[in-house]
Amino acid sequence: MSRTESNPIRRSIEVEYWVIDDEGRLVEPGALVDATPGAEREFVEPVLEIKTTPCETTAELREELFERISRVLQCADEVGKGLVPLATPITREEIQELESDRTQIQNRVIGEPFEYVRHCAGTHIHVEQQPGHVVDQLNTLIALDPALALVNSSPYFQGRHLATGARSKLYRWMAYDSLPHQGRLWPYVDDTADWNQRLEDRYAEFVQMALEAGSDRATIESNFDPESAVWTPVQLRNEFSTVEWRSPDTALPSHVVQLAGDLADTVERLLDTEVRIEGDNGRITDDEFVLPEFEAVQEYVDAAIRDGLSSDAVRAYLERMGFDVTAYEPLTDDFDDKVVTPSKARQCRLDYAARLEGDVRSTTPIPND
Repeated sequence: MSRTESNPIRRSIEVEYWVIDDEGRLVEPGALVDATPGAEREFVEPVLEIKTTPCETTAELREELFERISRVLQCADEVGKGLVPLATPITREEIQELESDRTQIQNRVIGEPFEYVRHCAGTHIHVEQQPGHVVDQLNTLIALDPALALVNSSPYFQGRHLATGARSKLYRWMAYDSLPHQGRLWPYVDDTADWNQRLEDRYAEFVQMALEAGSDRATIESNFDPESAVWTPVQLRNEFSTVEWRSPDTALPSHVVQLAGDLADTVERLLDTEVRIEGDNGRITDDEFVLPEFEAVQEYVDAAIRDGLSSDAVRAYLERMGFDVTAYEPLTDDFDDKVVTPSKARQCRLDYAARLEGDVRSTTPIPND
């Protein structure tokens, strides 16, 4: 019996969706929050987050996520609402925040660019930490960050084409442009002590900036700790004992489950294989895990955000790293308009809310049907 057969690697998902009314306008979730376990408000009004528990197999993960979304959809049908699996709301919207000390501090530290974050909905994938392999897990997920291209779901910001992965550009290149240590991908780590030192350094930096921006220390420290004060896309999460990948867009539920499964499969394969870092190309086979130098990873990430799977370099890299690129159909590829009007954006949200409903209900019965 293999190690993973005796001790399956657990994986979980957190996915955010825009909530709309029956005319495609952004609205608050309201009763949807109480429709299922794992449903929560996000920091902006028109977003609902749905979380799973840690699951031992991708089939189990799919069943739980689809059941929870199905319960939300049942409630949504009753109140005339829908869930939109697109990474941005497409057109210019005034996105209101829920009032909290945490977001107030972020607004003070980041300033006007925090506006960009309000227009983003994404997916977080957690993979259980494996004793003795945590650093290899973290470094491998850093190397796999260009796989965000597999589920890019919106190229738009405020009605205009921004990038194939608009959400990733908004986060990394715009919202945190003045705080690159907070919001961009971090280089590989040597050991967990290296990671913990980085967290402490970034936390001290953040606290100092928050103090200078007018927040008091007690409020800062009650809302942030070293782990929650950074937004780098790949993180060790001691609270959950996972490695968390925060880069993917929100997308159709079947797409994010497929990606989570592929990611967990990759982690399973590294447990009995030496992981090394060398060169620019990278490759994962049955016999070796070769991660490219971090500078090369950055180039692949930039191309994944800018061009997605239309980049030959990104496609080739992901294939070398073990992904079947042909199995993915990013929603962002559906869009070719350079400018989208508000009325067209509302219709688009309705169309993709219907696609999400079809994606879930095609394989999962609604509770009590």
